[in-house]
Amino acid sequence: MSRDDTFLGIDLGTSELKLLLIDGSGAVVGRAAAPLTVSRPAPLWSEQDPADWSTATTRAIEQLRGSAPAAFARLRGIGLSGQMHGAVLLDGQDRVLRPAILWNDGRSHAECDELTAAAPKLHAIAGNLAMPGFTAPKLLWVRKHEPEVFDRVRSVLLPKDYLRLLLTGEKVSDPSDAAGTLWLDVARRDWSDELLAASGLTRAHMPRLVESNAPSGVLRAELADAWGVARDVVVAGGAGDNAASAIGIGATAPGSGFVSMGTSGVLFVVNDRFRPNPASAVHAFCHALPQRWHQMSVMLTAASALRWFCQLSGTTEAALLEEIEALGEDELAAAPVFLPYLAGERTPHNDPFATGAFHGLTHETRRAHAGYAVLEGVAFGMADGLAALRAAGTDVAQLSIVGGGARSRFWAQLMADALGVEIVRHADADAGGALGAARLGRMAAGAGVDESCPPPPITDRCTPSPARRDVLARRLAVFRSLYAPLRALPSLRP
Repeated sequence: MSRDDTFLGIDLGTSELKLLLIDGSGAVVGRAAAPLTVSRPAPLWSEQDPADWSTATTRAIEQLRGSAPAAFARLRGIGLSGQMHGAVLLDGQDRVLRPAILWNDGRSHAECDELTAAAPKLHAIAGNLAMPGFTAPKLLWVRKHEPEVFDRVRSVLLPKDYLRLLLTGEKVSDPSDAAGTLWLDVARRDWSDELLAASGLTRAHMPRLVESNAPSGVLRAELADAWGVARDVVVAGGAGDNAASAIGIGATAPGSGFVSMGTSGVLFVVNDRFRPNPASAVHAFCHALPQRWHQMSVMLTAASALRWFCQLSGTTEAALLEEIEALGEDELAAAPVFLPYLAGERTPHNDPFATGAFHGLTHETRRAHAGYAVLEGVAFGMADGLAALRAAGTDVAQLSIVGGGARSRFWAQLMADALGVEIVRHADADAGGALGAARLGRMAAGAGVDESCPPPPITDRCTPSPARRDVLARRLAVFRSLYAPLRALPSLRP
């Protein structure tokens, strides 16, 4: 393998598809992106057309080839990362039967109870509670509400694996992404016939499994020719977005972890064995390396809450953050408290019907105060996630921060203060899953784990502030007191 060889990471997110190109030394030599939109045709629904993923990939590849033609021509490996849990349903000719139901879709809440009843060993085998975001309840919903579609299903693929089918012609997944379906025996890293049967499916509906850093196929010859690259470009197994992000920031050893601030929010810690604790709504999944697992708390709204508030209040993220950072400590202490449950919540509530709320609004409340409350509410949601991980036997002293939210130093410091944990920022922290995917592509082409997965340089350290501890502790207590009484009120949803 030459230092001139390049490796492409494709990260299929919810709002954007990102490409990142690295060379044989691991340095970033090119990047591109294409936006995506989400369709919400009914309350609790969240869908995307897989054809849009293909179009976005084509556009981003053209952009990358135009900006880094020489480096792109030396492509040797591709890795895939993507939003987890989505259900792409294909017929016998691999045609998409309906829009993909996404990770943040809450329609299958009733089917979660049905799955739990039909599969008594679900928690022990899958290591997780049945939640609407997972893939298996979605299939039960389709079987009940769209039986004509279910009867035609011959394959079920996760989002990134549908892209793989287009790129290679192969139906393959990896343990890290498959662990989010509720069909995987997570300890054995293999499909569970028992859990599949509870959804009316068999192994024949599932892609074969390879480890994330192993080859899964090669780029189709017609694509290689069209892209101007060699015909032996290998495509790695790839990983779910969070496991790929861990690879990107070098979180490979037990005890290492990160906070991800993307559309959703994730607190991720690597384990050396399968350690399920579904009672606290903690996820226990396979990591993107053999013989590694991880625990994860997940909140469904994170950086997307900031985008939502900026749209609502008619400003930009940069302008709002500037207003917030100008507030004094007394103003921060008197700001409203915000519940960030704009799309329901997973950890710790497992409640698809949870909604957001501001508490403590007055005539003195300005946009900056409410904006601060949004940032703080997401940080408090992460604090709830850390409490759940600690209850599950996992603790950390330092976490990296990745995703779009990592760009704000103020938010990173607030996260450190709320969690009581040092938060470190890295170069290319917003690359996230795309960088991890590129590294997996490099490993699939023959590189070793250690040489492929060094932590990126630390650019900033946010140490918890003792001066803010008491104020945030009081506000966190208020935050935690609000969910239960609000949950008991009649719903405003249609």
